[in-house]
Amino acid sequence: MAIRKHLIGLILLAYAVTLPASQDSDFIGARKAFQDGNGKLLDDYARRLQHHALWPYVEYFQLRMVLRTTDIAAIRNFLSRHEGNLVADRLRGDWLRILGKNQQWMLFEAEYPFLVNRDNELTCYSYQQRLSAKDKEVLTEARSLWFTPNSMPDSCTPVFIALISGGKISREDIWTRIRLALEEGQTGVATHINRHIPSHEALNSTDLNNAAKNPLRFLDTHKIKTRSDREIALFALLRLLRNDTDQAYAQWSKIKGQLTASDRSYFLARLGHRAAMRHDPRAPGWFREAQNTDKPYPPSDTVLAWQVRAALRIADWDMILKTIDRMSATEQQIDTWRYWKARALKVKGNIPGANGIFIPLSDEHSFYGQLAKEELGSILSIADKTYRVSHNEVSAMERRPGVQRALAFSRMNLRTEAYREWIWTIRDFSDAELLAAAEVARRHGMYDRAINTANRTVSQHDFNLRFLSPHREALQKILRQHQLDEAWVYGLIRQESRFIADIKSHAGAAGLMQLMPATAEWVAKQLGIQNFRQNIVVDVNTNLRLGTYYLKHVLGTLDNQPLLASAAYNAGPGRAKRWRDNTRPLEGAIYAETIPFNETRDYVKKVLKNSMYYARVLDHGHDSPTLKERLGVVAAK
Repeated sequence: MAIRKHLIGLILLAYAVTLPASQDSDFIGARKAFQDGNGKLLDDYARRLQHHALWPYVEYFQLRMVLRTTDIAAIRNFLSRHEGNLVADRLRGDWLRILGKNQQWMLFEAEYPFLVNRDNELTCYSYQQRLSAKDKEVLTEARSLWFTPNSMPDSCTPVFIALISGGKISREDIWTRIRLALEEGQTGVATHINRHIPSHEALNSTDLNNAAKNPLRFLDTHKIKTRSDREIALFALLRLLRNDTDQAYAQWSKIKGQLTASDRSYFLARLGHRAAMRHDPRAPGWFREAQNTDKPYPPSDTVLAWQVRAALRIADWDMILKTIDRMSATEQQIDTWRYWKARALKVKGNIPGANGIFIPLSDEHSFYGQLAKEELGSILSIADKTYRVSHNEVSAMERRPGVQRALAFSRMNLRTEAYREWIWTIRDFSDAELLAAAEVARRHGMYDRAINTANRTVSQHDFNLRFLSPHREALQKILRQHQLDEAWVYGLIRQESRFIADIKSHAGAAGLMQLMPATAEWVAKQLGIQNFRQNIVVDVNTNLRLGTYYLKHVLGTLDNQPLLASAAYNAGPGRAKRWRDNTRPLEGAIYAETIPFNETRDYVKKVLKNSMYYARVLDHGHDSPTLKERLGVVAAK
């Protein structure tokens, strides 16, 4: 009898283990049936999934397939039962698109206020609904959508037509958007917007195509007479400027007399922008010339940011202060510009003004927050306000339906769906709830979610969750061979992959340390790995072994400076070398801020900031380097 009970217990245990796996397989099948439009097969799967954590999504799949023809009661029943969940917001958004397209404005008006995730298409449908209701405020609100270089959804077209006919978008506003589009190379968008210009004034499509194909020939052969000619000439100059500053400047010198003062200011600012990105010493002069005209063209925040960076390379603190003050109020509040404004004030002897910026900035857990702290003579401390979640908090969090859905998606390797469900679930969490959720994610191997969730806390923190250190035993063995700084390597891996072992980038980089195939193959040869295959790069130990070898190699070729090696790891050693100054040494923070690639600039700052926190979390002692010491001074070429 006892043996029989034991066998029954084993059978039940085996059934309990295999049931989630089989149901996960059924959900994958249901999802595929939905994507293929196979309603009958979807219904077959649905009958087996009613107790699965993702049952609401199966219901969504079924209803979504008949959304255009189903009755309103069925839709509202679903929304009511799942109110507050992501799946309800998704269905509401889908329904609103149908309502907007069919101009069913009464229903649209009733449902739209409850939608959380909004986009430009739905926003424009909302504006259409309000226009139909004679809402006078809508034209003023909708105007901001116009000023973009990008294509906008079809639902925005009636709104824009109403703005133009109502005088809220002027002829100059239309030309402004055409210029924005051409500046980004969006000739299709420019041509589309061109329809709102009278035909006798509009862009000449043949000239535009010729300028796009061969800007140098166009500028050499075309006479500038009209507004259309000027805009296309500026477009051609910008095309040249993308590849060659000198060639663009030479052509500019030939035609500048045919342009207006505002046009000249516009191009000079962009000439300065491109030159600053190339660390060309002429950039500051071109920026100044752009403003010293009768009608200076209003510079964008991006242009002004590069004017500041050009000024940093030559330590022109007056220009730094003046340029930051010209930025938009929103841009000036970014930690980057608050820090450099405070540094400029300090250099100019305004210590109270500088400290008035440094003190609040030093409380922020960012690259510039840490540098501000060091300017005030403080060292990084992470012991204050540490919050440790209890076992009961974690258990309760794990039982939340939204968390269970995110875990189920993650278990099936549906990362995008897991990410969306997770972000929705934690969106209004308190600090304690965020940390409990982060701990759940850590325990389930969702290291990226654990880190990003712990990063959201405002006043109560757990830096052991913000700066996780998985695979430490394996990594330490490898690091001892190369004598690499553990905190720096962890800071780099955290930025590269968030510790997702099998992740691959669009460019093909793989694994914890995001090795490109050619790099992995080269390192494997150096290490004498026989029969190397790219599929082993995602193995944790292999990836760490290859990645740390390459990192040590890069570090040795770049003056043993982690700053330069971090830049090289992301953008290549050749670029990291080229970004040094020709004649003078550069403060490390200035080198980092003037990296021309947005991705690499952000990457380097985060890696070095991460290393500071890892030094504390991994208990490397208080004698570890400061951030300024880690950044160092970058020697001239």
